[in-house]
Amino acid sequence: MITLSKLAKIFHTKDGDVRAVDDIDLTIDKGEIFGVIGYSGAGKSTLIRMLNMLEAPTSGEVDVAGRPMHSLSKGKLREARQEIGMIFQHFNLLWSRTVAENIAFPLEIKGVSKQDQKKRVDELIQLVGLDGRGGSYPSQLSGGQKQRVGIARALANDPKVLLCDEATSALDPKTTDSILDLLVDINAKLGLTIVLITHEMHVIRKICHRVAVMEAGKIVEQGDVLDIFRRPKQAMTKEFVKQVTEPEETEEALNHLLDREGIGHVLQLTFVGGDTQRPLITDVVRKFDVDISILQGKISQTQHGSYGSLFVSMNGESATVQQAVAYIREQEVEVEVIHGG
Repeated sequence: MITLSKLAKIFHTKDGDVRAVDDIDLTIDKGEIFGVIGYSGAGKSTLIRMLNMLEAPTSGEVDVAGRPMHSLSKGKLREARQEIGMIFQHFNLLWSRTVAENIAFPLEIKGVSKQDQKKRVDELIQLVGLDGRGGSYPSQLSGGQKQRVGIARALANDPKVLLCDEATSALDPKTTDSILDLLVDINAKLGLTIVLITHEMHVIRKICHRVAVMEAGKIVEQGDVLDIFRRPKQAMTKEFVKQVTEPEETEEALNHLLDREGIGHVLQLTFVGGDTQRPLITDVVRKFDVDISILQGKISQTQHGSYGSLFVSMNGESATVQQAVAYIREQEVEVEVIHGG
């Protein structure tokens, strides 16, 4: 569906050249939700804007739905952009227009008849959960409702691809989850390919099938979300995974516990998929002469299954503890010895 080849973008400034996107190769499959995560300045916003040529690449190729976006004429590019919807962090709504008029705007530009406009707008209002709000103005809506208008407007021309540029960054956590649920629903109902950029691993964890991690203009790691959670390789990726698996309060609590005498060996166990349902701790206690105390645990859901992280304290003879740790690893559960190893 989307193929990027040797894609690069260099900005020329008075302080010198800035390579915002650096020689990226990437393939995004039809119908998947693909996430690009990185901190501010990583190049992710520039990357997503090159998918619809809002930002022209310095070099490289962009192919979207069989169209070479980088080499299209202005007329052909306008035509191609009708198959690529985009939603933004700050909504970009027309404040003097009602909800229905905002959604209809792309259809007006395309020259769709008033009758067909109304039919399509009514369908989209229902799809995004804004029944009864068609006559409201943006100033009368909550942040989540505004973003729903933005999503409906982006879908007006029945695009094949939806680009989301930090679409939930301006929203509170509860509203963010409702918008993410809507995007998953749209992906399932319409078979739409969705590409989103974010700096929040919670967003990736909740809805993406695959993810690319960007740093300094490059993709440093990519893969299935569950695999990235299970075995992050790069330091940047580990930082992002830690956002979900080890919240700040967990780290503070563990640091406090490590100061206590007799804490023993502190282990982090990582479970993936069906492993999260297994009575592993019970098995270990029955097989080995060790005592285990659960310090902290969390299970999260991804699009491809569940992911669990469990912190435990294990006390016993050193050799027995090592045998127990080896047994846990034999069960294909990731083990990291945080303390006492």
